[in-house]
Amino acid sequence: MKKLLLAVALGSLCAASFAQGKDLKVAIDPTYEPFTFKTADGKPTGFDVDIASALCEQVKRKCVFVEQVWDSMIPGLQAKKYDVIISSMSITEDRLKVIDFTDKYYNTPSRVVLKKDVKYTGPASTKGKKIGVLKGSTQEKYAMGELKTVGADVVPYEAQDQVYLDIKAGRLDGTVADYVEVTGGFLSKPEGKDYELKGEELYTKKYFGEGVGIGLRKGQGALKTELNAAIKAIRANGTYKKINDKYFKFDVYGK
Repeated sequence: MKKLLLAVALGSLCAASFAQGKDLKVAIDPTYEPFTFKTADGKPTGFDVDIASALCEQVKRKCVFVEQVWDSMIPGLQAKKYDVIISSMSITEDRLKVIDFTDKYYNTPSRVVLKKDVKYTGPASTKGKKIGVLKGSTQEKYAMGELKTVGADVVPYEAQDQVYLDIKAGRLDGTVADYVEVTGGFLSKPEGKDYELKGEELYTKKYFGEGVGIGLRKGQGALKTELNAAIKAIRANGTYKKINDKYFKFDVYGK
């Protein structure tokens, strides 16, 4: 009986150890600088990647990054191609109908971007203009709801960097994008010198939700609890601030 109890105890310890040490497959779209992008040698990097790695360390798992086109992120999660999405995915009511989310780990506004010489007084100023957006994004939802309805031609793209290439080539007049991403990924670069942010910061809940969280499948309650605790831990122990300050000059956690 003692041998049986010892075997059960050892088995439980091994199972716990395996659970802690197993890989956590993390979906990313590496076309969203400075949140998720690739180094010159093809290695995933960026704020999201560093946050994911810090969370994996906190929960004693190994992050394995899986590249995924943005528009198929949620279907891929539901098909169990990976365990979580840590790639600047906003927590919105529509997404909560099909997947679950952790608490937010950052919250930044979106902005309209057009040429500097365009007088912008609101969405109506985009009438007749061709606006590129990331397919399946909250920015696409905003552009369809607020810009297309006043006469803008809204064009969805598979990746945000493709939007910038077409702006540079003269095929687009502008974009709607995350403020931080468009500043780092376009406006701060030579190709963005003739463009600027227009209008107010966009936080409208029906389009942009309540910040960015980690996407999980429904029913992953234990993992959600674990990751929520990990987010709180890295916020408390200084790890979050260290990563934040590597990429930003302000607290990206936001309001």
